[in-house]
Amino acid sequence: MFYYLLKYVLLGPLLRLVFRPRIEGLEHIPESGAAIVAGNHLSFSDHFLMPAVLKRRITFLAKAEYFTGPGVKGRLTAFFFRSAGQIPVDRSGKEAGQAAIREGLGVLRKDELLGIYPEGTRSHDGRLYKGKVGVAVMALRAQVPVIPCAMIGTFEAQPPGKVIPNIHPVVIRFGKPLDFSRYAGMENEKAILRAITDEIMYAILKLSDQEYVDQYAAVVKAEEAAAAKERKFPRLPLS
Repeated sequence: MFYYLLKYVLLGPLLRLVFRPRIEGLEHIPESGAAIVAGNHLSFSDHFLMPAVLKRRITFLAKAEYFTGPGVKGRLTAFFFRSAGQIPVDRSGKEAGQAAIREGLGVLRKDELLGIYPEGTRSHDGRLYKGKVGVAVMALRAQVPVIPCAMIGTFEAQPPGKVIPNIHPVVIRFGKPLDFSRYAGMENEKAILRAITDEIMYAILKLSDQEYVDQYAAVVKAEEAAAAKERKFPRLPLS
């Protein structure tokens, strides 16, 4: 109930007023039945803008840190994310990917829409990064279509670290559903999973017109953080 209160009364109208999103390709979202909506991830606001423009409820897999913050602010954030239809997923440890897949399949079994960001994390520089294969596993196991989605302008409207959004035009563009039924029963084939994931990322790329980086975003972030630390605290030469 609170999901729809947020969507239609509290948050949805405010988001549409501030961002004034232009929606393209909404006809590609099925009126019923399970499907995966796979999108790029540029901003914190992505979590709420897409649900605000869809007629159907969509459930996203979100990082567990949003649900475990300390103090009053942490509890409010957790309540807000749960109310907005987000499911916490622990991204640490060897079982993180399997946990995300289990949660996602649970949503799809209920014939609902599942939202997922194949990059696994927000882009820190506005570029599109290599997708993780979990989306392909879920598409094959659940035998559902994947609808590519591009969020355009949300990075400029609310880049990482920005609390109060800028006034900037936003476009939410949905592409034609991708059917992977030809790969049925091949969800354990690594090459197949990689090919499906790359096809999904290419569809997102065509919709978003971003620069593509054939590396995982988390790896690039870690490398850049290490380089920044090295510049700030350079190693002293050994005597």
